[in-house]
Amino acid sequence: MSPNLNLDWLISVDDHILEPPNVWVDRVPAKDRDRAPHMETRDGIEGWVYDGKHYPSSGLSAVAGKSREEFSPKPLPYSEMRPGCYDPKARLEDMDRAGILASACFPTITRFCGQLFMEASDREFGLVCLKAYNDWLIDEWCATAPGRYIPLVLFPMWDTKLAVEELERCAAKGATSFLFSENPSKLGLPTIHDKDGYWDPVMKVANDLEMVVSMHVGSSSEVPQIAPDSPFMANLTWGAIRTSGAMLSWIFSGMFQKYPKLKIALSEGEIGWIPYFLERAEDVLDKQKHWVSKGQKFMDHGANSGVDLFTLDIRQTFRDHVFGCFIHDEHGIASLDEIGENNVMCETDYPHSDSTWPECIGSVRKQIAHLPEETQYKLLRGNAERLYRFTPAEPPVLATA
Repeated sequence: MSPNLNLDWLISVDDHILEPPNVWVDRVPAKDRDRAPHMETRDGIEGWVYDGKHYPSSGLSAVAGKSREEFSPKPLPYSEMRPGCYDPKARLEDMDRAGILASACFPTITRFCGQLFMEASDREFGLVCLKAYNDWLIDEWCATAPGRYIPLVLFPMWDTKLAVEELERCAAKGATSFLFSENPSKLGLPTIHDKDGYWDPVMKVANDLEMVVSMHVGSSSEVPQIAPDSPFMANLTWGAIRTSGAMLSWIFSGMFQKYPKLKIALSEGEIGWIPYFLERAEDVLDKQKHWVSKGQKFMDHGANSGVDLFTLDIRQTFRDHVFGCFIHDEHGIASLDEIGENNVMCETDYPHSDSTWPECIGSVRKQIAHLPEETQYKLLRGNAERLYRFTPAEPPVLATA
Protein backbone atom coordinates (compact mmCIF):
# COMPACT_ATOMS: atom_id res chain seq x y z
CA MET A 1 0.00 0.00 0.00
CA SER A 2 1.25 3.48 -0.82
CA PRO A 3 2.45 5.26 2.34
CA ASN A 4 0.24 8.22 1.39
CA LEU A 5 -2.97 6.16 1.25
CA ASN A 6 -4.16 5.53 4.79
CA LEU A 7 -7.07 3.12 4.45
CA ASP A 8 -7.64 2.78 8.19
CA TRP A 9 -10.02 5.76 8.39
CA LEU A 10 -13.17 6.91 6.61
CA ILE A 11 -15.20 10.09 6.30
CA SER A 12 -18.90 9.50 6.88
CA VAL A 13 -21.13 11.86 4.93
CA ASP A 14 -24.25 10.77 6.77
CA ASP A 15 -24.39 10.71 10.55
CA HIS A 16 -26.85 12.34 12.93
CA ILE A 17 -26.97 14.67 15.91
CA LEU A 18 -29.55 14.42 18.64
CA GLU A 19 -29.37 18.05 19.61
CA PRO A 20 -28.32 18.78 23.21
CA PRO A 21 -31.17 20.27 25.27
CA ASN A 22 -29.36 23.60 25.63
CA VAL A 23 -28.91 24.41 21.92
CA TRP A 24 -31.64 27.04 21.72
CA VAL A 25 -32.18 28.12 25.33
CA ASP A 26 -28.52 29.19 25.46
CA ARG A 27 -28.71 31.18 22.24
CA VAL A 28 -32.05 33.00 22.09
CA PRO A 29 -32.94 36.07 24.21
CA ALA A 30 -34.03 35.17 27.74
CA LYS A 31 -37.60 36.32 27.04
CA ASP A 32 -37.88 33.76 24.24
CA ARG A 33 -36.51 30.69 25.96
CA ASP A 34 -39.93 29.25 26.73
CA ARG A 35 -40.99 29.41 23.10
CA ALA A 36 -37.72 28.22 21.60
CA PRO A 37 -37.22 24.44 21.26
CA HIS A 38 -36.63 23.10 24.77
CA MET A 39 -37.05 19.88 26.70
CA GLU A 40 -40.07 19.03 28.83
CA THR A 41 -41.47 15.85 30.34
CA ARG A 42 -45.17 15.43 29.68
CA ASP A 43 -47.16 12.47 30.94
CA GLY A 44 -43.89 10.87 31.93
CA ILE A 45 -42.37 11.17 28.45
CA GLU A 46 -39.38 13.42 27.80
CA GLY A 47 -39.41 15.35 24.56
CA TRP A 48 -38.76 18.58 22.74
CA VAL A 49 -41.43 21.28 22.95
CA TYR A 50 -41.82 23.88 20.23
CA ASP A 51 -44.76 25.86 18.85
CA GLY A 52 -47.14 24.06 21.19
CA LYS A 53 -46.13 20.55 20.13
CA HIS A 54 -44.29 17.82 22.04
CA TYR A 55 -41.71 15.71 20.19
CA PRO A 56 -40.26 12.69 22.03
CA SER A 57 -37.04 11.19 20.66
CA SER A 58 -37.44 7.87 18.85
CA GLY A 59 -35.37 5.03 20.16
CA LEU A 60 -34.44 4.11 16.59
CA SER A 61 -32.56 7.41 16.37
CA ALA A 62 -30.20 6.51 19.20
CA VAL A 63 -29.35 2.80 19.07
CA ALA A 64 -25.57 3.19 19.40
CA GLY A 65 -24.36 0.82 22.09
CA LYS A 66 -27.49 -1.33 21.96
CA SER A 67 -27.90 -4.80 20.52
CA ARG A 68 -30.33 -5.29 17.65
CA GLU A 69 -32.62 -7.17 19.99
CA GLU A 70 -32.92 -3.95 22.00
CA PHE A 71 -33.91 -1.71 19.06
CA SER A 72 -37.27 0.00 19.54
CA PRO A 73 -39.09 3.05 18.13
CA LYS A 74 -40.47 3.84 21.60
CA PRO A 75 -39.57 7.26 23.08
CA LEU A 76 -36.09 7.35 24.59
CA PRO A 77 -34.91 9.91 27.18
CA TYR A 78 -31.46 11.42 26.85
CA SER A 79 -30.40 9.74 30.08
CA GLU A 80 -30.66 6.39 28.32
CA MET A 81 -28.75 7.45 25.20
CA ARG A 82 -25.07 6.93 24.58
CA PRO A 83 -23.42 10.36 25.18
CA GLY A 84 -21.98 10.30 21.67
CA CYS A 85 -25.50 10.85 20.37
CA TYR A 86 -25.56 14.43 21.65
CA ASP A 87 -22.09 15.35 22.98
CA PRO A 88 -19.42 16.24 20.38
CA LYS A 89 -16.53 15.26 22.66
CA ALA A 90 -18.06 11.89 23.48
CA ARG A 91 -18.83 11.45 19.77
CA LEU A 92 -15.11 11.73 19.00
CA GLU A 93 -14.41 8.71 21.21
CA ASP A 94 -17.00 6.69 19.31
CA MET A 95 -15.63 7.91 15.97
CA ASP A 96 -12.09 6.92 16.92
CA ARG A 97 -13.28 3.49 17.96
CA ALA A 98 -14.99 2.94 14.60
CA GLY A 99 -12.34 4.43 12.31
CA ILE A 100 -14.38 7.54 11.47
CA LEU A 101 -11.96 10.37 10.79
CA ALA A 102 -14.65 12.95 10.07
CA SER A 103 -18.42 13.14 10.05
CA ALA A 104 -21.14 15.20 8.35
CA CYS A 105 -24.13 15.24 10.69
CA PHE A 106 -27.78 15.75 9.86
CA PRO A 107 -30.08 17.28 12.51
CA THR A 108 -32.90 15.49 14.28
CA ILE A 109 -35.52 17.67 15.98
CA THR A 110 -35.41 20.26 13.17
CA ARG A 111 -35.89 17.39 10.71
CA PHE A 112 -33.59 16.86 7.76
CA CYS A 113 -33.96 20.25 6.09
CA GLY A 114 -35.43 22.47 8.82
CA GLN A 115 -39.10 21.66 8.29
CA LEU A 116 -39.74 22.33 11.99
CA PHE A 117 -39.16 26.05 11.53
CA MET A 118 -40.91 26.32 8.18
CA GLU A 119 -44.07 24.79 9.63
CA ALA A 120 -44.03 27.03 12.71
CA SER A 121 -46.83 29.53 13.30
CA ASP A 122 -44.20 32.29 13.70
CA ARG A 123 -41.67 32.02 10.88
CA GLU A 124 -39.90 35.20 11.95
CA PHE A 125 -38.99 33.55 15.24
CA GLY A 126 -38.43 30.32 13.36
CA LEU A 127 -35.66 32.09 11.46
CA VAL A 128 -34.12 33.18 14.77
CA CYS A 129 -34.09 29.56 15.89
CA LEU A 130 -32.76 28.34 12.54
CA LYS A 131 -29.84 30.77 12.72
CA ALA A 132 -29.18 29.75 16.32
CA TYR A 133 -28.90 26.14 15.18
CA ASN A 134 -26.43 27.04 12.43
CA ASP A 135 -24.32 29.09 14.84
CA TRP A 136 -24.31 26.27 17.38
CA LEU A 137 -23.43 23.70 14.72
CA ILE A 138 -20.49 25.69 13.36
CA ASP A 139 -19.25 27.48 16.48
CA GLU A 140 -19.71 24.70 19.03
CA TRP A 141 -20.27 21.23 17.57
CA CYS A 142 -17.77 21.53 14.70
CA ALA A 143 -15.39 23.81 16.59
CA THR A 144 -15.01 21.17 19.33
CA ALA A 145 -12.55 19.36 17.08
CA PRO A 146 -11.49 21.16 13.89
CA GLY A 147 -11.11 18.78 11.00
CA ARG A 148 -13.43 16.15 12.46
CA TYR A 149 -16.89 17.56 11.63
CA ILE A 150 -18.36 18.83 8.33
CA PRO A 151 -21.18 21.35 8.94
CA LEU A 152 -24.47 20.86 7.10
CA VAL A 153 -26.45 24.07 7.60
CA LEU A 154 -30.14 24.89 7.37
CA PHE A 155 -31.74 27.74 5.46
CA PRO A 156 -35.25 29.28 5.45
CA MET A 157 -36.87 27.43 2.57
CA TRP A 158 -39.96 29.60 2.77
CA ASP A 159 -38.18 32.81 1.68
CA THR A 160 -35.45 32.66 -0.96
CA LYS A 161 -34.17 36.18 -0.23
CA LEU A 162 -33.63 35.28 3.41
CA ALA A 163 -32.24 31.94 2.25
CA VAL A 164 -29.53 33.59 0.18
CA GLU A 165 -28.59 35.84 3.10
CA GLU A 166 -28.29 32.89 5.48
CA LEU A 167 -26.29 30.78 3.07
CA GLU A 168 -23.88 33.64 2.45
CA ARG A 169 -23.57 34.17 6.20
CA CYS A 170 -22.85 30.50 6.86
CA ALA A 171 -20.41 30.23 3.96
CA ALA A 172 -18.45 33.11 5.47
CA LYS A 173 -18.24 31.02 8.66
CA GLY A 174 -16.82 28.06 6.73
CA ALA A 175 -19.88 26.02 5.72
CA THR A 176 -19.65 24.30 2.33
CA SER A 177 -23.00 22.50 2.24
CA PHE A 178 -26.64 23.09 3.07
CA LEU A 179 -29.65 20.83 3.55
CA PHE A 180 -32.38 20.60 0.95
CA SER A 181 -35.46 18.43 0.40
CA GLU A 182 -35.49 15.41 -1.91
CA ASN A 183 -39.01 16.52 -2.92
CA PRO A 184 -40.04 20.05 -1.89
CA SER A 185 -43.58 19.57 -3.21
CA LYS A 186 -44.29 17.25 -0.26
CA LEU A 187 -43.50 20.19 2.02
CA GLY A 188 -45.89 22.51 0.20
CA LEU A 189 -43.06 24.26 -1.66
CA PRO A 190 -42.39 24.73 -5.37
CA THR A 191 -40.36 22.01 -7.05
CA ILE A 192 -37.00 22.55 -8.74
CA HIS A 193 -38.98 22.56 -12.01
CA ASP A 194 -41.03 25.61 -11.00
CA LYS A 195 -41.76 27.69 -14.11
CA ASP A 196 -41.25 30.90 -12.12
CA GLY A 197 -37.80 29.82 -10.95
CA TYR A 198 -38.55 29.89 -7.24
CA TRP A 199 -35.29 28.11 -6.35
CA ASP A 200 -33.05 30.00 -8.77
CA PRO A 201 -31.69 32.48 -6.19
CA VAL A 202 -30.75 29.59 -3.87
CA MET A 203 -29.12 27.52 -6.58
CA LYS A 204 -27.29 30.53 -7.98
CA VAL A 205 -25.71 31.26 -4.61
CA ALA A 206 -24.93 27.56 -4.20
CA ASN A 207 -23.24 27.64 -7.60
CA ASP A 208 -21.34 30.85 -6.87
CA LEU A 209 -20.21 29.76 -3.39
CA GLU A 210 -19.72 26.12 -4.46
CA MET A 211 -21.97 24.90 -1.66
CA VAL A 212 -23.10 21.28 -1.97
CA VAL A 213 -26.84 20.61 -1.94
CA SER A 214 -27.20 17.75 0.56
CA MET A 215 -30.42 15.72 0.57
CA HIS A 216 -31.17 12.97 3.06
CA VAL A 217 -33.69 10.26 2.36
CA GLY A 218 -36.87 11.26 4.22
CA SER A 219 -36.31 15.01 3.74
CA SER A 220 -39.72 15.06 2.06
CA SER A 221 -41.26 14.32 5.48
CA GLU A 222 -42.71 11.02 4.38
CA VAL A 223 -41.98 7.32 4.22
CA PRO A 224 -43.55 6.12 0.96
CA GLN A 225 -45.93 3.22 1.20
CA ILE A 226 -46.14 0.56 -1.49
CA ALA A 227 -49.79 0.12 -0.48
CA PRO A 228 -51.89 1.53 2.38
CA ASP A 229 -51.43 -1.67 4.37
CA SER A 230 -48.00 -2.79 3.16
CA PRO A 231 -45.62 -3.85 5.98
CA PHE A 232 -43.04 -1.42 7.35
CA MET A 233 -40.26 -3.80 6.31
CA ALA A 234 -41.43 -3.66 2.69
CA ASN A 235 -41.79 0.11 2.72
CA LEU A 236 -38.36 0.70 4.26
CA THR A 237 -36.71 -1.64 1.77
CA TRP A 238 -38.41 0.35 -1.02
CA GLY A 239 -37.14 3.62 0.42
CA ALA A 240 -34.48 4.28 -2.22
CA ILE A 241 -37.33 5.07 -4.61
CA ARG A 242 -37.24 8.56 -3.08
CA THR A 243 -33.53 8.98 -3.72
CA SER A 244 -33.73 7.73 -7.30
CA GLY A 245 -36.60 10.14 -7.89
CA ALA A 246 -34.52 13.03 -6.62
CA MET A 247 -31.61 12.09 -8.88
CA LEU A 248 -33.78 11.84 -11.98
CA SER A 249 -35.60 15.09 -11.20
CA TRP A 250 -32.32 16.95 -10.99
CA ILE A 251 -30.80 15.38 -14.11
CA PHE A 252 -33.81 16.39 -16.22
CA SER A 253 -34.39 19.75 -14.50
CA GLY A 254 -31.91 21.89 -16.39
CA MET A 255 -30.42 23.10 -13.07
CA PHE A 256 -27.00 21.65 -13.84
CA GLN A 257 -26.91 23.31 -17.23
CA LYS A 258 -27.92 26.65 -15.73
CA TYR A 259 -25.54 26.34 -12.78
CA PRO A 260 -22.52 24.30 -13.93
CA LYS A 261 -20.73 24.22 -10.56
CA LEU A 262 -23.79 22.90 -8.72
CA LYS A 263 -23.37 19.51 -7.03
CA ILE A 264 -25.82 17.37 -5.06
CA ALA A 265 -25.21 14.61 -2.49
CA LEU A 266 -27.87 11.97 -1.89
CA SER A 267 -27.54 10.54 1.61
CA GLU A 268 -28.75 7.18 2.88
CA GLY A 269 -30.23 6.11 -0.43
CA GLU A 270 -27.52 3.55 -1.26
CA ILE A 271 -26.18 3.24 -4.83
CA GLY A 272 -27.10 -0.14 -6.33
CA TRP A 273 -30.06 1.32 -8.22
CA ILE A 274 -28.02 4.02 -9.99
CA PRO A 275 -26.86 2.02 -13.06
CA TYR A 276 -30.37 0.88 -13.87
CA PHE A 277 -31.93 4.34 -13.64
CA LEU A 278 -29.14 5.94 -15.68
CA GLU A 279 -29.64 3.31 -18.38
CA ARG A 280 -33.40 3.75 -18.27
CA ALA A 281 -33.05 7.54 -18.42
CA GLU A 282 -30.91 7.25 -21.55
CA ASP A 283 -33.49 5.01 -23.20
CA VAL A 284 -36.36 7.33 -22.31
CA LEU A 285 -34.42 10.36 -23.55
CA ASP A 286 -33.65 8.67 -26.87
CA LYS A 287 -37.24 7.64 -27.58
CA GLN A 288 -39.28 10.50 -26.12
CA LYS A 289 -37.19 13.68 -26.52
CA HIS A 290 -38.70 14.80 -29.84
CA TRP A 291 -42.30 15.27 -28.74
CA VAL A 292 -41.37 16.35 -25.20
CA SER A 293 -39.03 19.06 -26.52
CA LYS A 294 -42.01 20.56 -28.38
CA GLY A 295 -43.71 21.28 -25.05
CA GLN A 296 -46.41 18.69 -25.49
CA LYS A 297 -47.89 16.98 -22.43
CA PHE A 298 -48.95 13.43 -21.78
CA MET A 299 -51.93 13.16 -19.39
CA ASP A 300 -50.95 15.18 -16.30
CA HIS A 301 -47.18 14.98 -16.80
CA GLY A 302 -45.24 18.18 -17.19
CA ALA A 303 -43.51 19.19 -20.39
CA ASN A 304 -39.78 19.81 -20.83
CA SER A 305 -38.62 21.89 -17.87
CA GLY A 306 -35.85 23.78 -19.59
CA VAL A 307 -33.03 21.37 -20.31
CA ASP A 308 -31.90 20.96 -23.91
CA LEU A 309 -32.83 17.33 -24.48
CA PHE A 310 -30.75 17.12 -27.65
CA THR A 311 -27.48 17.98 -25.91
CA LEU A 312 -28.21 16.37 -22.54
CA ASP A 313 -25.68 13.64 -21.72
CA ILE A 314 -27.23 11.62 -18.90
CA ARG A 315 -24.08 9.88 -17.67
CA GLN A 316 -21.82 12.89 -17.97
CA THR A 317 -24.34 15.03 -16.12
CA PHE A 318 -24.45 12.45 -13.37
CA ARG A 319 -20.68 12.20 -13.08
CA ASP A 320 -20.22 15.97 -13.05
CA HIS A 321 -22.91 16.76 -10.50
CA VAL A 322 -24.33 13.83 -8.51
CA PHE A 323 -22.84 11.93 -5.57
CA GLY A 324 -24.29 8.77 -4.08
CA CYS A 325 -23.56 7.31 -0.66
CA PHE A 326 -23.60 3.81 0.74
CA ILE A 327 -23.62 2.04 4.10
CA HIS A 328 -23.83 -1.54 2.92
CA ASP A 329 -24.34 -2.08 -0.80
CA GLU A 330 -22.29 -4.87 -2.32
CA HIS A 331 -24.40 -4.79 -5.47
CA GLY A 332 -23.58 -1.10 -5.88
CA ILE A 333 -19.87 -1.66 -5.33
CA ALA A 334 -19.95 -4.45 -7.94
CA SER A 335 -21.39 -1.87 -10.35
CA LEU A 336 -18.86 0.82 -9.52
CA ASP A 337 -17.49 0.91 -13.07
CA GLU A 338 -20.91 2.02 -14.30
CA ILE A 339 -21.53 4.46 -11.46
CA GLY A 340 -18.06 6.00 -11.38
CA GLU A 341 -15.54 5.75 -8.56
CA ASN A 342 -15.44 9.54 -8.25
CA ASN A 343 -19.15 9.78 -7.43
CA VAL A 344 -19.46 7.51 -4.41
CA MET A 345 -18.86 8.18 -0.72
CA CYS A 346 -19.39 6.10 2.40
CA GLU A 347 -21.55 6.71 5.44
CA THR A 348 -22.11 5.13 8.84
CA ASP A 349 -25.52 6.54 9.94
CA TYR A 350 -24.39 6.83 13.56
CA PRO A 351 -26.38 6.54 15.86
CA HIS A 352 -29.42 5.34 13.85
CA SER A 353 -30.65 1.78 13.46
CA ASP A 354 -29.07 1.35 10.00
CA SER A 355 -25.64 2.13 11.41
CA THR A 356 -22.67 -0.19 11.22
CA TRP A 357 -21.14 1.29 14.37
CA PRO A 358 -18.79 0.27 15.94
CA GLU A 359 -17.59 -1.87 12.99
CA CYS A 360 -17.73 1.02 10.51
CA ILE A 361 -14.29 0.94 8.93
CA GLY A 362 -14.28 -2.86 8.89
CA SER A 363 -17.68 -2.99 7.22
CA VAL A 364 -16.70 -0.64 4.42
CA ARG A 365 -13.25 -2.19 3.89
CA LYS A 366 -14.81 -5.64 3.58
CA GLN A 367 -17.05 -4.41 0.76
CA ILE A 368 -14.28 -2.65 -1.17
CA ALA A 369 -11.18 -4.75 -0.35
CA HIS A 370 -10.98 -6.15 -3.91
CA LEU A 371 -10.70 -2.68 -5.45
CA PRO A 372 -7.42 -0.87 -6.20
CA GLU A 373 -6.10 1.01 -3.19
CA GLU A 374 -6.50 4.36 -4.96
CA THR A 375 -10.18 3.58 -5.52
CA GLN A 376 -10.65 2.45 -1.92
CA TYR A 377 -9.18 5.73 -0.73
CA LYS A 378 -11.60 7.73 -2.87
CA LEU A 379 -14.61 5.89 -1.45
CA LEU A 380 -13.36 6.03 2.12
CA ARG A 381 -12.50 9.72 2.21
CA GLY A 382 -10.99 11.23 -0.93
CA ASN A 383 -14.27 11.97 -2.70
CA ALA A 384 -15.77 13.53 0.43
CA GLU A 385 -12.74 15.74 0.95
CA ARG A 386 -12.93 16.95 -2.64
CA LEU A 387 -16.71 17.47 -2.74
CA TYR A 388 -16.98 19.32 0.57
CA ARG A 389 -13.63 21.09 0.14
CA PHE A 390 -12.74 19.65 3.50
CA THR A 391 -9.32 19.14 5.04
CA PRO A 392 -9.58 16.54 7.81
CA ALA A 393 -7.47 16.45 10.91
CA GLU A 394 -4.61 14.01 11.10
CA PRO A 395 -5.90 10.57 12.15
CA PRO A 396 -5.71 10.03 15.90
CA VAL A 397 -2.97 7.80 17.22
CA LEU A 398 -4.82 5.13 19.16
CA ALA A 399 -3.31 3.06 21.93
CA THR A 400 -2.61 -0.54 20.97
CA ALA A 401 -2.79 -3.57 23.20
